[in-house]
Amino acid sequence: MESNLNHIFELQYAMDTFYFLICGALVMWMAAGFAMLEAGLVRAKNTTEILTKNVALFAIACTMYLVCGYDIMYGGGLFLSGITTVSGMDDAAVAAVLTASNDAGFADMGEYAGASDFFFQVVFVATAMSIVSGAVAERMKLWAFLIFAVVMTGFIYPMEGAWTWNGDSVFGLYELNYSDYAGSGIVHMAGAAAALAGVILLGARKGKYGANGQIKAFPGANLPLATLGMFILWMGWFGFNGGSTLKLGGIGVANEVANVFLNTNAAASGGLIAALLVARIMFGKADLTMALNGALAGLVAITADPASPSPLLATIVGALGGVIVVFSIVFLDKIRIDDPVGAISVHGVVGIWGIFAVLLSNDGATFMGQLVGTLTIFVWVFGTSLIVWGIIKAIMGLRVSDEIEYEGVDVAECGMEAYPEFLSAK
Repeated sequence: MESNLNHIFELQYAMDTFYFLICGALVMWMAAGFAMLEAGLVRAKNTTEILTKNVALFAIACTMYLVCGYDIMYGGGLFLSGITTVSGMDDAAVAAVLTASNDAGFADMGEYAGASDFFFQVVFVATAMSIVSGAVAERMKLWAFLIFAVVMTGFIYPMEGAWTWNGDSVFGLYELNYSDYAGSGIVHMAGAAAALAGVILLGARKGKYGANGQIKAFPGANLPLATLGMFILWMGWFGFNGGSTLKLGGIGVANEVANVFLNTNAAASGGLIAALLVARIMFGKADLTMALNGALAGLVAITADPASPSPLLATIVGALGGVIVVFSIVFLDKIRIDDPVGAISVHGVVGIWGIFAVLLSNDGATFMGQLVGTLTIFVWVFGTSLIVWGIIKAIMGLRVSDEIEYEGVDVAECGMEAYPEFLSAK
């Protein structure tokens, strides 16, 4: 009997660990999505630099979260020195589980290798930081951005993650039933809050806004690339939301995972369709960039609870996200918040909608819990980011010179052009 129980535990342990790792790999692939989306939506002269930011921030996020971020958030020890073979269990606890005779216990455990938990969590950190890179594109100094990435991924994000997902909050978010399944607030709104603080101190791109309220469009250089980036993100989101079940073993959990995948896809579709229709009504054209952001808005909106809604409700939640993002992008432009890729609207404004959309399907969530959670995350990330951006600005400056901005930051910051044959053609 004990041998059979050991075999069941080992099989579920291996399956849950493998599922965690595969979902983490899907989320890691979102880094490529952000890089392609942003490279497609900036002007050609700024492409190499935005790609450099994206590849560098991913490496910085992985390193800083390994050094201290995971320890701050989950107590994994500096350099992961505290990670055990079985996540959260010592040898005595494992022995007790293996000698248990209740099959239901195995169905509900969902244990996995501690290293797989780190891998899954670290790609979420990189996602939050990727949101920042698009919002400050085309005029921020590369090294100022990378210095901020060190602090964001090693301290700012892990602190709010500890208060929410790890339940260490002095504000009692768990007692208030703050619910955020995969991170509409904890990841997406947090990234947008950091981006907003940077954009406020950075200012708009030269020529973006006229003296009499005119708004000049700066079209992206490669819309096919931006479209590819959106589809990569859409695919990666199945790992983002699906992996947040934290396990796979058991019939109930398997059904939940399937529902998460279904609702994630439905919300993205609803967001894209709604944004496309709203853009057609407002601008008289089928605006591709709004459609791309509409799909991403639908994904952000459903991320706070992709498990509970019906497919119809998930589609509606995503569609409302698609509507909101169009109006938000237009509004931020009117108040001169210059966000080249719409990241603050997609991840911040729609992230807030996603947090409160949880109340439509999750009876365990409360309005006060969602409100306090939203305010806690936003105030912490925005406030600390504003301080860090301010310090960097005082020491080395945030913004490139007017001349470099006019010529493009690629050559000045990276020494090469992304499309030399086109830009240099006679």
